[in-house]
Order: sequence, then C-alpha cells, then structure tokens
Amino acid sequence: MYVREFGNTAYVIKDGDTVAAYLFGFLSQTRPAAYVKFVAVRPAYRRRGLARRLYDHFIAYAKTRGCTEIRAITTPTNADSIAFHRALGMEFLGEPNEDGLPVIKDYAGPGRDRILFRKAI
Repeated sequence: MYVREFGNTAYVIKDGDTVAAYLFGFLSQTRPAAYVKFVAVRPAYRRRGLARRLYDHFIAYAKTRGCTEIRAITTPTNADSIAFHRALGMEFLGEPNEDGLPVIKDYAGPGRDRILFRKAI
C-alpha cells in the first residue's frame, strides 16, 4: 500500500530479488516537515550505509517540496533505532520518562509513549 499510494516518498533498495532496505515517508499537511514512518534494513545488509542513503534521498526530495525539517519516531525500548537517529544528528523532543529518555506521552495512543526525533534540513 505505501509504495502504491505514496510512491514518491517510498524507497526500496534491492539486491536482485531481495529487498535489502526500505524507507516509507510522508510530507506533513500542516507544517513544512517530512516524516519517516518506517525505515528498515535486513540484518545481512546492515552496516553498509543503506538506511542513511535512504534518509538522504528522502531529505533531498522533501527539500524540493519546501520541507525545512525531518521527523521520526521510535519506541523508548528500541535502542538500535535511538542510536541510529542520534547518529544522523537528530535531536530528541519531549520530556524525560522514568528511565530518563525524552518521550512524548501518549503519542501513539493512551499509554503508548514514543520518542520523537527532529532535525532541521
């Protein structure tokens, strides 16, 4: 559905018939922001810069559409995602939870806190 309906912001890197990595993003309807919904790299393809390439491609497109920032979310327990997004230079938004991680309370629904990242582009 994402590729079919949002093809200009859905990117896939393939190795032959294998999907090695993908990023699905959206452009905000209310602010000049691009939003990454999903980014993933198969374990055998990690540490090759694929996710960063996908982000760079999405950011380049978002800039052509007038976006001035990129945003992404993850769960407070996803240490790999937190580390990756911090390595991209993204900042945390939110208030510290009981573990000291800045979260947006109830971002994904009641009791479903999320870490929200932001970066000017």
